[in-house]
Amino acid sequence: MKLPEATTFTNLKGIPQDTGPVTAGGGTVVHPKESVTVSATPGGDPVALLPSTQLGSPTWVPVVERKPGWLRVLLPSRPTKATGWIADGTGKLETAHTSYVIKVDLSARRLALLKAGQVLGTWTVAVGAAKTPTPTGRTFMLASLAPTKKTYSPLILPVGTHSETLDTYGGGPGTVAFHGWPDASVFGQAVTHGCVRVPSDALNQLAKVPLGSMVLVMN
Repeated sequence: MKLPEATTFTNLKGIPQDTGPVTAGGGTVVHPKESVTVSATPGGDPVALLPSTQLGSPTWVPVVERKPGWLRVLLPSRPTKATGWIADGTGKLETAHTSYVIKVDLSARRLALLKAGQVLGTWTVAVGAAKTPTPTGRTFMLASLAPTKKTYSPLILPVGTHSETLDTYGGGPGTVAFHGWPDASVFGQAVTHGCVRVPSDALNQLAKVPLGSMVLVMN
């Protein structure tokens, strides 16, 4: 049986969800240099493949737990908070460390960017409306997209989570993202379909954050 790819377009079955505290963890991120198998448990049967690229960007995912020879990582697929175990020490993974963390406070409608615990900036942002809320929990910076046609934002920065109320949006799989917005009056409002709309300065700063860096979304 062909294994499904763990991408933002797939809904994985039999995969554990992240139940850990909404904290940044150790900052270790890994990149599969080629597709690697994902298991629901350390050493378990493969249930998916994690490809080396996502949305045209290299796949980088954060490590949230370790067992001898195995790493538990956050995945970009549905269900939201999907995780899986990938084998360590096989030579198929590139490992790095990121000291960046993005925090989104939905109640305050504020975004903070931190590096090594130091706040680089805070901004008032727009978050999901009551019927299309921004998902809470920990996720990660997934990719960076520059639309070829002029749109509401020069950059779209998808994260590894999805709307919990919309199966699809704009023809895509309902992936949540950071992006700009031309009308500044939305900032401080809960008006989006789940994405986080940010001022241009915030977007420029977020674009410099390494892929795989943790994003913490709290009520």
